[in-house]
Amino acid sequence: MLAFFHTIIYQPLYNILIFLYDVVPGKDFGISIILITIFLRAILIPLYRKQIESQKKMQELQPKIKELQEKTKGNKEQQTKQMMELYKEHKTNPFSGCLPLIVQLVFLIAIYRVLITISSNGLSVNSSELYSFVVNPGKINQFFIHLVDLTKPSIVIAVLAAAAQYFQTKMLMKQQPQNTQKEESGKPDMAQMMSKQMLYLGPFLTLFIGIRFPAGLSLYWLVGTLFMLIQQIIIEKKSSN
Repeated sequence: MLAFFHTIIYQPLYNILIFLYDVVPGKDFGISIILITIFLRAILIPLYRKQIESQKKMQELQPKIKELQEKTKGNKEQQTKQMMELYKEHKTNPFSGCLPLIVQLVFLIAIYRVLITISSNGLSVNSSELYSFVVNPGKINQFFIHLVDLTKPSIVIAVLAAAAQYFQTKMLMKQQPQNTQKEESGKPDMAQMMSKQMLYLGPFLTLFIGIRFPAGLSLYWLVGTLFMLIQQIIIEKKSSN
């Protein structure tokens, strides 16, 4: 599995990042990270579009799901069976939203490994990892716009990444139908409670990771989140037309 990750994910990203560093004027490692982030997000647009569409379908199905849960409250086996039939009928999958998160995590780990490897090598590129057509630039300039050392934590970029995460989550919540009613047990809607918790938990985790890990990782997360925000706005406008 590690060999697969190294060959299929890590090494291609390593080479793309070094290639971009070579060809982009100014030899700015931060610009290279921004470009590779946009490149990865652009490739994954179809996957994220399906995720957003799946989330909308799941929200539209919530009244039917609750109704079904009430009817089959005493029979978990029957409830599961009818739930699967409901998903099949409406051509949706409750787990489809997990795939983009897994892919995102895999790329995040790969980018982190690239940054750590370059940093631990004294900001030098490992020639054995490069493809034949990628030129070794020698020592890497680790500064972004001559100010931010991308191999060390940056509070400013971490805060910006956390803020972007907050606004992205808030936008997703606005697109979801609000249910002010309580369940029969007297408890508030659990889905809405989880969404509200994620509104603050997600940015907090982003900030926590950002102030402890290399700034290059926070920059990657910030650009990726901003890309997602713009993508959500475009998809929302298209769906409303």
